Amino acid sequence: MCFCIQIGNFRIFVPQFYQMSKNLIPQLGRKIRSIRLEKKLSIQQVADRAEISKGMLSKIENGRSIPSLQVLLSVIKGLEVDIPYFFTGVYLDSDRRYIHVREKDISVIEKEQDTEGYVYRSAFSSNVNTETMEVVLLTIAPGSTREKVTTDAYELKYMLSGAVDYCLEDEIVQLEVGDFFFYNGRIPHVPINTSNELVRMLVVYFYNADK
Repeated sequence: MCFCIQIGNFRIFVPQFYQMSKNLIPQLGRKIRSIRLEKKLSIQQVADRAEISKGMLSKIENGRSIPSLQVLLSVIKGLEVDIPYFFTGVYLDSDRRYIHVREKDISVIEKEQDTEGYVYRSAFSSNVNTETMEVVLLTIAPGSTREKVTTDAYELKYMLSGAVDYCLEDEIVQLEVGDFFFYNGRIPHVPINTSNELVRMLVVYFYNADK
């Protein structure tokens, strides 16, 4: 079974398999960035072709915004690749009884560009009922700074080492080893390393494509 999407003067028939699935969300931005860099295209070039803003595309690439199906297909068209090629290597969850990820298999992912000292390492993502959960290890070097960001997800943080001042819009929450912190990622936020040691933090994102 297929469904049709109209993009400008183009009609694209998409297999039912490619309908937006919540467990695809964390993978989409990485795949878009990978293809864009492979083709040596700028964010602005792809955004112009997809008829969306540069800021929106940047947030999608960073995994901080969930694209609608039509926006996703517009971006794929802007990358000048076909749909089967784009989804090669993108997997859907099966009925796994458990997930085991070895330390050597945890991959570094890029969030904001031109940000020094913030390193995100993705452990895994999985569907949990109607939500998609992504588990990430975040390290923050002493003295690192960046601008506040927003994420289309709820976020749970657990402090493994160090201490941070967690800026949540106009509030500051001090977090130390062993602390949990849960909030709506749509509120502008940034963690600031206030210690003299490397901060290690477990991050769990809870995405919902309907929000």
